[in-house]
Amino acid sequence: MNLKDASVSDIVSALKDAKIQRRDCLCYFEEVTERLNPQLNAFREFAFAPNKESTNCDGPLIGIPVAIKDGICTRKFKTAASSSMLAQYVAPYEATVTKKLHAAGAITVAKSNMDEFAMGSSTENSFFGNTLNPWNLNCVPGGSSGGSAAAVAAGMVPLALGSDTGGSIRQPSAFCGITGMKPTYGLVSRLGLIAFASSLDQVGPMGRSAQDVAIMLNAIAGHDPADSTSAHFEKPDYTKSLDGDISGLRIGICKSELDSHVDAAVRNAVAESLEVFKDRGAELVEIELPHEKYAVATYYIIAPCEASSNLSRYDGVRYTSRSESTELSEMYTKTRSEHFGAEVKRRILLGTYALSSGYYDQYYLKGSKVRRLIKQDFEKAFESVDLIAGPTTPTTAFPIGEKTSDPIQMYLADVFTVSANLAGIPAISIPCGFDNGLPIGLQLQGPAFHESTILNAAHQFQMSTDWHLRRPQL
Repeated sequence: MNLKDASVSDIVSALKDAKIQRRDCLCYFEEVTERLNPQLNAFREFAFAPNKESTNCDGPLIGIPVAIKDGICTRKFKTAASSSMLAQYVAPYEATVTKKLHAAGAITVAKSNMDEFAMGSSTENSFFGNTLNPWNLNCVPGGSSGGSAAAVAAGMVPLALGSDTGGSIRQPSAFCGITGMKPTYGLVSRLGLIAFASSLDQVGPMGRSAQDVAIMLNAIAGHDPADSTSAHFEKPDYTKSLDGDISGLRIGICKSELDSHVDAAVRNAVAESLEVFKDRGAELVEIELPHEKYAVATYYIIAPCEASSNLSRYDGVRYTSRSESTELSEMYTKTRSEHFGAEVKRRILLGTYALSSGYYDQYYLKGSKVRRLIKQDFEKAFESVDLIAGPTTPTTAFPIGEKTSDPIQMYLADVFTVSANLAGIPAISIPCGFDNGLPIGLQLQGPAFHESTILNAAHQFQMSTDWHLRRPQL
């Protein structure tokens, strides 16, 4: 069996029919990882051995090796969030999402590199070094789930888990030419996800195709009584909606997203992709999202404020790295100064300032009001359309180091992705073209809990194109 190009469902079928042994499947992906990880630095740690929890399972992901973003708790590997602060941290419990993957038969084989505490758009902020883009080793893979995206694109694993606070699944998926989905807020349990911004964070699946992503979402979605932010909903089988007819599907197009700030190659690829949907019978409808232009500014008020609160627990007293000092207050200061990276410090300072006395109303409260307006824009748009389509990112992957000295330009890499997090709605990035050998991503957004509609549209697009079948030559 050609595991290099096989889909998840093909691998599962072959394993269940004994056409391939689990040991041989693991050995294949282990060999690929040992050969490519020294180049890419996609995995912080890996071990291709079966989990005790999933060895005897006959589930829908039986024998599938899966990489887990380093910000999600696992007992098999350390959970460092790619930070010096947690470099030696071993979680005392398993995240709900990884427990569900094990119950479905998946095998956790690696912890993937990421921007420290998920703060970044390039995976250049990791304490464990940069991850490189498998399509061009001089470019970033995106972030913060860059290790997961690079590993799937390079064929080191068929599936990976990421987390998305402002685009951290979708942006690296676009840069690496894979499919990645941010589910509706509350659809997937956050128990065991190291918090960045609690009202925005969401765990989601990353794979080569919409079909692979749907299979993984089936395994991880569902209410978790141990997570107070987990939603009560009737979970469908996401794979059963993939063959639906999209004729008559109304797809919203926001013309402001295709203005001069988008590279011409990205604009053209998105326009050609929309023609594919039209050929399948979909209807394109022009819409307006009047407050979307404030999304980045709103996000970079709300997210740092929540990060400032969440990261206050890392003080050197309990389970983190600790800097030596004879004075308690000095130990706090030295620990946080020495073990947080520059971008994490920047966001903590921004958030602490915005929450400080006299500034709360001016910044956080006002940002929360604009967030509500952005959410209302989407609710109004979805009264007339089923989905909204546009570019995932304004450019393809940029060179390593190009934006590290200009945080504003780095933040603008998320200009099309942060809105979905602010509104709590689902969104997916799928490959839709190339420019100078680098992938381009198309983003589809839908109403809350309409993952099935998004996945079906993405799958129908992939049945008519081959962008998701292309592989980097490493």
